[in-house]
Amino acid sequence: IVLKEIVNCQYTACMNPTAGSFIINPRLQRLFMTLAMDFPGQDSLMKIYGTFLQGHLKKFKEDVQDMSTKILQAALALHDKVSSTFRKTAINFHYEFTVRHLANVFQGLLMSTPELFNSTTKWGKLWLHESERVYADRLVTLTDLEAYSKAAVAIAKKYFSVSDVDDYYKKKDPKPLIFCHFARGLADKSYDEVEDYASLYKTLMEALNEYNETNAVMDLVLFEDAMKHVCRISRIVSNPSGHALLVGVGGSGKQSLSRLAAHICGYTTITIVISGSYSMNNFKEDIQKMYKRAGLKGEGILFLFTDSQIVDERMLVYINDLLSSGEIPDLFPQEDKDEIVNAMRSETKSLGLIDTAENCWSVFIQKVKTNLHMVFTASPVGENFRIRSQRFLATVTSTVIDWFQPWPESSLFSVAKKFLDEIDLGEDYLRNAVVEFMPYSFALVNKVSKKFFEVERRYNYTTPKTFLELIKLYKNVLLRKRKQTQDNIDRLENGLNKLHKVQGEVDLLVEAAKVMAVEVEQKVASANVFAEQVGIEKEKVNAENAAAQVEAEKCAEIAKEVSEKQASCERDLAAAEPLVAQAE
Repeated sequence: IVLKEIVNCQYTACMNPTAGSFIINPRLQRLFMTLAMDFPGQDSLMKIYGTFLQGHLKKFKEDVQDMSTKILQAALALHDKVSSTFRKTAINFHYEFTVRHLANVFQGLLMSTPELFNSTTKWGKLWLHESERVYADRLVTLTDLEAYSKAAVAIAKKYFSVSDVDDYYKKKDPKPLIFCHFARGLADKSYDEVEDYASLYKTLMEALNEYNETNAVMDLVLFEDAMKHVCRISRIVSNPSGHALLVGVGGSGKQSLSRLAAHICGYTTITIVISGSYSMNNFKEDIQKMYKRAGLKGEGILFLFTDSQIVDERMLVYINDLLSSGEIPDLFPQEDKDEIVNAMRSETKSLGLIDTAENCWSVFIQKVKTNLHMVFTASPVGENFRIRSQRFLATVTSTVIDWFQPWPESSLFSVAKKFLDEIDLGEDYLRNAVVEFMPYSFALVNKVSKKFFEVERRYNYTTPKTFLELIKLYKNVLLRKRKQTQDNIDRLENGLNKLHKVQGEVDLLVEAAKVMAVEVEQKVASANVFAEQVGIEKEKVNAENAAAQVEAEKCAEIAKEVSEKQASCERDLAAAEPLVAQAE
């Protein structure tokens, strides 16, 4: 242990009085002079933001410049209304609206250009949109959203000439109130208003097809709510130090829509891969790699991090520092830090700064804050989200929240139609009935789940992921049953085919047998005729044989007589030979 003595050093500290570690040891607090900073007054806010807004509007048309005061008044009026209406509670712990949120509204207004925002009506819609992104997107319930809509409409009518403002907040088929950096196509990054959902869908499908060509295929259903979330996420991360907190139950599409938004912004999406051996050192190394790519190479990075990847609560310490200041203490060892400083010297000089280690490091961190954006996805189910948000305050205060509301029935219908169109359901009436049943059954289960909670005080969660699993289950069961039925049909058809084949062979054999029977009868008749002829001839032969036998017997008797006479002659000859010899 080395004792260090610190001299000529004064401390300035700040803290939030209602969140984070707002209770400190009195022994430490007594060393500080405490100053309470209250929320700025109306005059101060008008002066601060009026300076920014009026400076931005100098190049705009005169009638647009003249409405700067109304914009300021409307923004402050809506901020006061939201702050007083939506109070912070144990459940809605993030309902805390500060100067930061007001600044975010004006940050969005300053993305306008004189060429595209040349009418007071369009400026009124832009203010409505930016206010909705900052305030409404963090509201939890549909009831709160409806209350916000009423307040926004009333203030818009009071300060702006937006005649059709009610059309943007209708419950059924509202007009799109969307501004984004790709409203005029992917190639044009101008911040402008989206004309209609059809053109937005075409642009997003083009981006999705591009993404699928170079990445793992995402089979997304871009219904209206999904398109809105893509626009919101891209709006957040396109700003320097823009970080998003997406809150929604599983299956809402938070990760997929974030990847699509990152692709539209030209960012590389990076996510950590959790394994059994993943440790804090691995997490630290992953962040180091992202910092180097964003700070040294100037590469746009979207760090996609989910609450399910939190294997160690200490990971949130790094995340909290990344979100709040962009600089994580002791992230790099001194050797790596020296390498980064040396690599940044030339760029630091090009900015007109002296290439000291401090300046080089500051330029590096500034590039990281510009190029590295984080999307933190969390589920509101359970207590983890609330506890973590209170312990690591930057996850809420240094991010723009996009609270994913339950999918409306029209969106559920679009999703069901998309996935069920992939299979044959027969007649159109049957297909429509099945598609309509899916969102109906989902809504019915949600209704019963509410009653279940009221009676049993137990939750039964039905999420978009559950709805997708329902469709997947239906498709799997249907395809399996169809396969079983088809197998049975094939087996019966094979049996029938074999029977038909055997029947054909039998018929051929029967016909052949009939022909052969005729031939046999003919041959039998011929054989009978031949047999009769043979019988007649046989009788003749027998008669001739009998006659021949008689003649043979006669010949035998004659031959016998001849033999006897021959023998007698031979005896006489033998007796006469001596006499002949004597006579000679």
